[in-house]
Amino acid sequence: MAGNQRDGFSSKLGIIVATAGSALGLGNIYRFPCEAGANGGGAFLIVYLGIALLIGTPLMISEFVIGRRARSNPLGAFRRIEGRSRSPWSAVGYLGVVCAFLILAFYTTVAGWTLGYLGKAAAGHFSGQGLEQIQQQFADFTGHAWLPLVCQMAFLALTALVVVRGVKDGIERYSKILMPMLLAIMLVLCIKSLTLSGAAEGLRFFFWPDFSKINGQVLLSALGQSFFSLSIGMGALITYGSYIGRSDNMVSSAVSVTLADTLVAVLAGIIIFPAAFTFGIQPEAGASLAFTTLPMVFQQMAGGYAFCLLFFVLLVIATLTSTISLLEVIAATLTEELRMSRARAVVVGTLGTAVIGMVATLSLRPDSPLRLGGSTAFDLLDHLTALYLMPIGGLLIVLFVGWRMGRADVMDELSNGGTLPLGLRRGIVLVVRYLAPVAIAIIFVSQLVG
Repeated sequence: MAGNQRDGFSSKLGIIVATAGSALGLGNIYRFPCEAGANGGGAFLIVYLGIALLIGTPLMISEFVIGRRARSNPLGAFRRIEGRSRSPWSAVGYLGVVCAFLILAFYTTVAGWTLGYLGKAAAGHFSGQGLEQIQQQFADFTGHAWLPLVCQMAFLALTALVVVRGVKDGIERYSKILMPMLLAIMLVLCIKSLTLSGAAEGLRFFFWPDFSKINGQVLLSALGQSFFSLSIGMGALITYGSYIGRSDNMVSSAVSVTLADTLVAVLAGIIIFPAAFTFGIQPEAGASLAFTTLPMVFQQMAGGYAFCLLFFVLLVIATLTSTISLLEVIAATLTEELRMSRARAVVVGTLGTAVIGMVATLSLRPDSPLRLGGSTAFDLLDHLTALYLMPIGGLLIVLFVGWRMGRADVMDELSNGGTLPLGLRRGIVLVVRYLAPVAIAIIFVSQLVG
C-alpha cells in the first residue's frame, strides 16, 4: 500500500507536540482570549472546558482513528475505509480540505501580523510608548497599503519551507524544540502579569463565571473555539492521524494534546486579562488584546525589550506549527490524489492560499471595497469556518466513526490491535455515537434558530 511509503512521526512525543502545535500558536494566544473576552469571560471558560474535554477529545480521537485506519489524506481516507472509489462520505473529506484551505488563508493574515510585530520589537518601536500610541501602531500597521501583505507572503513562504521537508524532518523536529520554549516564556509572562494593578479584576473576569451570560451564541462560540484550538473538522487531525504508528497510543496522545491545549489557553488568559484591566483595554477588544496588551506588559518588565523580542520570535515560530498543519492537509491531498511531488504540491497549495489570503488581508483596510454588509472578508472566512464548516465536519466525522465504520475496526484502532485495555475506550465509543453528535447538533441548531 502507498501508506507503507508515507512519512510519519517517530515517537509519541512527536505526535503530541506536533498536534498540540497545531493549536498552541494563534489558536490559543490570539483567538482564545478574543473569544473569552467577547463571550463573558469566566462563563465562556467553563463552557469551553466542558466542550473541549467531553466533545473535543473524542472528536480528536475519531479523526485519528480515520487517519490511521486509512493511512491517507482526508479526501482518500473515507474512500479507503468504505472500500470503494465513489462514496458519499468522501464529501466529508472534501469539506475538511476546503476548511483547511480557507482557515489557512485568513489565518496567515494574523500570522503576518506576528512577523511584522517581530520587526517592530526588534526595532524597539514599543519602547517608551503609551497605550494610545501602541494602539495607533496596530491600526496603522493593519491599515497599511502593502506591509501586511508582505508579512503575510513571507509567513507563507516560511510555512512552505517547513512543510516541503516532510513530517519527521520538518514538522516534528521544529515542534519538539520550539513548543517547550514557548511554554516557558508564557509562564514568565504570567508571573509578571499577576503583579500588575489590575490583576485581581482581570482574574475575576476570566475565572468567575456569570452563568446568566451563557446562551446559544456562547455555546456555539465555545464549540467553534474548541474545534479551532484542537484542529477539529479541518482535516489536520486525519492527516496527522495517518502518520501515527500502529503501536502508538492515540487515546493517551489525544488526552495529552487536550490538556496541553487547555493549559496554554488558560495561561494566555492569565497573561492578557490582568494587563487589559490594568491598562483600560476592553476585554472584547478582539485582535488588539494580543497586539496592544502584550507590548504594554513588556514595558513594565525589567529587560522588557529582550522579553518582547523573544516572545514575538517564539510566537512567530509557534504560529508556524499551526500553519504547517493546515498546509500539510493540502500538500498531502495533492500529493496522494493528484500524484504531485511534495515540492510541487506545496507550491500549488501555497499559491492558492496566497490569493484568498490577500483578499482577507486587504479587506481589513479602512477604505477597502472588499466588504459585504459591513463585514470584512477576514471576518466572513473566520465565521464561516469556525461557526459552520468545522461543526458540520465534526458532526459528520462522529457519525461516520460511530455509526458507519465497523465497530470492530474502531475498537481495533483504539486498542492497537487488542494490545490495550478496552475499558475507557468503550466509553469513548459511546460518546462518539451518542453524546457528541447530539451536543453538536443541539448547539448548532440553537444558533440557526436564534
